[in-house]
Amino acid sequence: MAWALKLPLADEVIESGLVQDFDASLSGIGQELGAGAYSMSDVLALPIFKQEESSLPPDNENKILPFQYVLCAATSPAVKLHDETLTYLNQGQSYEIRMLDNRKLGELPEINGKLVKSIFRVVFHDRRLQYTEHQQLEGWRWNRPGDRILDIDIPMSVGIIDPRANPNQLNTVEFLWDPAKRTSVFIQVHCISTEFTMRKHGGEKGVPFRVQIDTFKENENGEYTEHLHSASCQIKVFKPKGADRKQKTDREKMEKRTPHEKEKYQPSYETTILTECSPWPEITYVNNSPSPGFNSSHNNFSLGEGMVRPRLTIYVCQESLQLREQQQQQQQQQQKHEDGDSNGTFFVYHAIYLEELTAVELTEKIAQLFSISPCQISQIYKQGPTGIHVLISDEMIQNFQEEACFILDTMKAETNDSYHIILK
Repeated sequence: MAWALKLPLADEVIESGLVQDFDASLSGIGQELGAGAYSMSDVLALPIFKQEESSLPPDNENKILPFQYVLCAATSPAVKLHDETLTYLNQGQSYEIRMLDNRKLGELPEINGKLVKSIFRVVFHDRRLQYTEHQQLEGWRWNRPGDRILDIDIPMSVGIIDPRANPNQLNTVEFLWDPAKRTSVFIQVHCISTEFTMRKHGGEKGVPFRVQIDTFKENENGEYTEHLHSASCQIKVFKPKGADRKQKTDREKMEKRTPHEKEKYQPSYETTILTECSPWPEITYVNNSPSPGFNSSHNNFSLGEGMVRPRLTIYVCQESLQLREQQQQQQQQQQKHEDGDSNGTFFVYHAIYLEELTAVELTEKIAQLFSISPCQISQIYKQGPTGIHVLISDEMIQNFQEEACFILDTMKAETNDSYHIILK
């Protein structure tokens, strides 16, 4: 540390000791606060930017990141020091993500003057929901026909080339960009965190999501399949203006804490830095045939939502008193008109696509159809000969005929708030 002030000799000794003490007091400040004067690699090494469970292989720990993605939204102040950051977003609001070239001189020269492809996804943070991600998103599609989970706000975005959104992948968008040029993409998330909670009685805690970005370079065939970098961050999505209210509530709670308690929490940062992660894993059931005009070179990393080749398709119709009356009327009409003329009544069936062919999977799909929790379905039966009720098993489902049609009837179970389902 240099001093311009000339001091007498005795004071110089005092000054030297003060400087050493002052330098010692600063020795760890970069690791504690992530001050702007430190390099970004030092900031990213802070515990607050690390996930609790890193899925990266050991040889990547000291890897220099070629790119950096910054979400222009403040992190929550109610997150403990060694936990991953959490950022609140408003449903449907456009948020900027800056795509920054972080390469050192001479690093990755093969992409100089060339474009790279980035794929954005909104996925579940909780492992429990990751296991049933396809079913969860299929249920969301059912309840929100025509809507998307993730969109790009193209008019506001800068530097993105050929942005695309596959209609079969509601939570995924992609585009090309030049790392040498300024690039900012504005994204909109249309689902909210409470849409995926098990029970919806009001006031429930919403599930966290992740925004993940995977970036690829061209291979020798001109396909964007060679993985360069992946990063993600944790978010929660609220109804419009709900994120602002939640951020304010967290800030007020922190202000009421004692100074000692505040030391256990990280400050709120104006922006959210996405931290390195493993690329989105390969999904074995992805359909490798591209949609019209959609480059499928990244399919090994795509979610595959809506691109499943189901092992079994069945059709179900929800039975009601009105439906029973219509059936009786139709039977009477058929008896009166032997020529087969119809009375104009038709019944709407819904397709259920089964991949695992298990009773648990069928329960989840029927629960989505009824807009209830799977926990509210006690048992599923199939009506057999003479009207007996046969308990549905995995083996029975595996022997269903393709495109079999069933009428769903419900019967109140012995326990409160649960039902038996009967396939007729």
